[in-house]
Amino acid sequence: MQFTRTEIEDVIVIEPKVYGDERGYFVETFRQDKLEDFLGFKVNFCQDNESKSSQGVLRGLHYQLAPFAQTKLVRVIQGRVLDVAVDIREGSPTFGNYVAVELSAENKKQLFVPRGFAHGFVVLEDDTVFAYKVDNYYSPENDRGIAFDDASIGIKWPLPIQELKLSEKDTRQPLLADADLFNYKENLYA
Repeated sequence: MQFTRTEIEDVIVIEPKVYGDERGYFVETFRQDKLEDFLGFKVNFCQDNESKSSQGVLRGLHYQLAPFAQTKLVRVIQGRVLDVAVDIREGSPTFGNYVAVELSAENKKQLFVPRGFAHGFVVLEDDTVFAYKVDNYYSPENDRGIAFDDASIGIKWPLPIQELKLSEKDTRQPLLADADLFNYKENLYA
């Protein structure tokens, strides 16, 4: 596995080694020991989630507040997405910045999205299957979001806005300036 820090160093692209031949392929998609060695701290994933979506579906930008904040390790099993992580830690040198990475069944890349980040993705192919691990259980009371089209963040989604399909919830998310946020100095893994 190869671990690469992005322009926001806490967000990491993971590229597993794929072993393939005429029969198909084998890939080790997760190694807790290697991830923790790279990070320098423990992450205890407790739940796996999966969604299937058609092209144009946009899910996000979602996060949970402490003490139910979540780290996510995301990947695509079938299809293709543009995956986005936004730094929402007030006081961070990269506050309001985002990382966008194409994840696909073909490239097998994964994105490590730490606590303190809002996460979302737009589906680029029909029948895309998106899977992710989280290190905290879903908490409806702590569930939050930020508007996907907040101009202060300026995410360059690869599809025109009129082609995007959003849930009712995601059409009503607040702007970053009005959202409940994290404190950069707070240790979210304590």
